[in-house]
Amino acid sequence: MPLISVIIPLYNKEKFIANTLKSVLAQTFSDFEVLIIDDGSTDKSAKTVNEFTDKRIQFISKENEGVSATRNLGIERASGKYITFLDADDIWKIDFLKEMNSLIASFPEQKVFSAAIEIEINDRIFPAEYSISKDKNPQIINYFEGSLLQTAICTCSAIFKKSVFETAGKFDISLKTEEDIDLWIRIGLQYPIVFTWKIGVCYVHDGNGLSRLKNTALKTDFSKYSELAKNDPKLEKFLDFNRYSFALRSKLAGEIQGFEKFKSQINFKNLNTKQRCLLSLPSFALRNLFALKIYFQKKNIRLSAFK
Repeated sequence: MPLISVIIPLYNKEKFIANTLKSVLAQTFSDFEVLIIDDGSTDKSAKTVNEFTDKRIQFISKENEGVSATRNLGIERASGKYITFLDADDIWKIDFLKEMNSLIASFPEQKVFSAAIEIEINDRIFPAEYSISKDKNPQIINYFEGSLLQTAICTCSAIFKKSVFETAGKFDISLKTEEDIDLWIRIGLQYPIVFTWKIGVCYVHDGNGLSRLKNTALKTDFSKYSELAKNDPKLEKFLDFNRYSFALRSKLAGEIQGFEKFKSQINFKNLNTKQRCLLSLPSFALRNLFALKIYFQKKNIRLSAFK
């Protein structure tokens, strides 16, 4: 039985999956299995995977159901004591699994472990910003306190004891967007996070993605956690920061109905002055600021107010 099960959901990533797999097989820690769950790909993804002969790789095909059902099947089929995920177009740093194993050995009583990420935006790479003080040593943190800027659990940079999914549940297949954040909330309600600032993965982000802001914002809803948040200030602030982010996205996309929905749910005591000012700006002014943000990114200057 391997210590770690690596779950890779795969759907039409023939141009990327080879490099992703190479980054897994090149890890300096080797006690793992790789479960590649093909979600009904119609390209040559399967052919590319089958060219790899490493016995640790298992290739599982199924009908197209979406990424949540695909990851859930991987969880069910995993034989490792710990589970980690990797998207089919992301690449781990060579020591990622070694670092995770070190955290497991150092904190045997804990069940959730995560590493910092770096983000590539418009061909520029930035270290992610987190709402916790940076420390050279691993920290045990509250998920909601640590995730006001960048989520402290990223799908491709965390590892979980398998029993976590028996307690917190798996990915919600009814959600069409933000299904990962929904699971992290459920996990954060029950488990502390062991967090290391050693970067584990580079996440490629579309910095010009205004076109997809509308659909993402409209399909997102945190209302099922509203009652819990009334008695949990850390959760409430986390939700309000996310509502703020989606309110801005809605206004940028010209979706006023979505903007009003998220704005009405925010406790403004949880926002700072800069965030309140941005919410009050008209759409055209926000778009100009967003364009300015992209300009600064190309100059290696990152503005975080938009989250």
